[in-house]
Amino acid sequence: MEDMKMKKLASLLLAGAMSAAMLASCGVPENQVHSIDDLEGKTIGVQLGTTGMIYAEDVKNATVEKYNKGADAIEALKNGKIDCVIIDNEPAKVFVSKNDDLKILDDPFTVEDYAMAFNLENVDLQTKVNAALAELKSNGTIEGIIKHWIGEDKDEVSYTSPEGIDRSNGTLKMATNAEFPPYELKKEGKVVGIDPDIMQAVADKLGMTLEIEDIAFDSLIPEIEAKKADVVAAGMTVTEDRKKNVLFSDSYATGVQVIVVRKK
Repeated sequence: MEDMKMKKLASLLLAGAMSAAMLASCGVPENQVHSIDDLEGKTIGVQLGTTGMIYAEDVKNATVEKYNKGADAIEALKNGKIDCVIIDNEPAKVFVSKNDDLKILDDPFTVEDYAMAFNLENVDLQTKVNAALAELKSNGTIEGIIKHWIGEDKDEVSYTSPEGIDRSNGTLKMATNAEFPPYELKKEGKVVGIDPDIMQAVADKLGMTLEIEDIAFDSLIPEIEAKKADVVAAGMTVTEDRKKNVLFSDSYATGVQVIVVRKK
């Protein structure tokens, strides 16, 4: 009888060990990306149409998985479907703050300038927006807006227009993609963030009413080309390829592309 009990116990222990091994084999793999040098041959997640996607496609032997939203790429990383995500530092910090199993590598992937985009024929609006941006930089408005959304003292309070603005110069239609916090995100159904705030301040200077359209990131340049929007403000990086299709304003912010990985 004692012998039978021992055999039964051994069988249970063996079954338990086999189950644990099977679960481990189906689990999320350990992180294999510890620096930029480790990207070669890896599977990299990016948001469709972003410069992160452009940079990832230049990585030797890498497989680039493209997602409509940065949040979808982050979820794929958590589930072990990809090895890392290349994305702007600010949304990366937001995602990591909500997922304690993720981290941002110390070394930045690249540094880039953000600017507004216009139709190639709309030089007049480009000139007016540049003049407004210069004034908003010199009087500290842009710096103040950014401090509301980035840094230890951020409160995510949106910019408020001064009273008595004359908006008789019409409507300024801005296209963006509200999946890029803190540059643009949705709160209670409204698009808010750094870009909407800066563009509202620009619209104040131009005597115009700001109207915001939220669309997919990779549809932004076609929207401008088709003249369905007046300006794109979406944390858009200035690149030589994009200059073939749109005009860019002067830079209003500097972005950093980073690599997000699993901690374990």
